[in-house]
Amino acid sequence: MAWQKIFIAAVFVAIVFNLGAALYYMYFDPPGSGRMARALTWRIGLSVGLIALVIVGIFTGLIQPHGIRVGS
Repeated sequence: MAWQKIFIAAVFVAIVFNLGAALYYMYFDPPGSGRMARALTWRIGLSVGLIALVIVGIFTGLIQPHGIRVGS
């Protein structure tokens, strides 16, 4: 189960990196370069892919939610 956590953490780091790259490109790239849009596209794609993989992992039994109860 440890490799799933490492994979999820690595993808999350890549998502945050692309968000930071987009912020950097927004401030320092010339208008119309397209690098900010490309970084945001990668971020959205990685986010959607990660959510889909987590859902598939839960349904196949690779990932088992721990069942935190909300409320009493």
